[in-house]
Amino acid sequence: MSTAIVIDGAYFLRRFGYSFPHLDRNDPAQVAWAVPYLAGWHLAIRHRSEPHALGDVTQGYRPGESSDLYRIFFYDCPPLTKRLHYPISRKSLDLAKTSTAIQRQAIHRRLLDARKVALRLGRLNEDVVWVPKPEAMRRWLDKQFVVSDEDFEIKTVQKGVDMRLGLDVAAMAFKRQVDQIILVAGDADFVPAAKLARREGIDVVLDPMGGRAARDLLDHVDGVRMCRMLEPSSDTEWRIE
Repeated sequence: MSTAIVIDGAYFLRRFGYSFPHLDRNDPAQVAWAVPYLAGWHLAIRHRSEPHALGDVTQGYRPGESSDLYRIFFYDCPPLTKRLHYPISRKSLDLAKTSTAIQRQAIHRRLLDARKVALRLGRLNEDVVWVPKPEAMRRWLDKQFVVSDEDFEIKTVQKGVDMRLGLDVAAMAFKRQVDQIILVAGDADFVPAAKLARREGIDVVLDPMGGRAARDLLDHVDGVRMCRMLEPSSDTEWRIE
């Protein structure tokens, strides 16, 4: 009996605060540590629902210690590292030096070194655009028309993530490598992968991390359960193996 954990990385980071309220989402070590913790939590829940439960494997859990875990797949995109200009001041912006890019690269490096974690990277479309932030739009609608660079954010589009996830799920289903897939996502783009896995007899469980998953996705999974971490102990080491 084997389980694969399939994680939409962008969604995981967006919903991180719900499932891990006591961790610092700006600390790459803590974010990377949370990935195998989430896997261990779901394995523990599965064992408790089956005969001869193995106990709470989240205590001191290491991915390589349980033969029930096939692999953790983490799908994301490397950050953009190009130079842009702010939309109002026209000042130069080096995306490679932003805290977001530095943090994302650090998380990826840590996951690459983690046991039983497969990092699958797509890419971000290079043709980025500046779009108004929601709070700026609300202010402008109230006829407060002072505009600055802080009113805008970069809109990016992922390429290749959905395809990689779908191919991995199809391979695991057709080769009977797992009998359960935990899908950490919320987007309707993953419906075809979930439907294919279920047709092949795979138990597909959705973890939307407290978010509002697409109705289509909820209709094509075998159940929903959400990992929510209790407060870590004071001697927790933010490292993964």
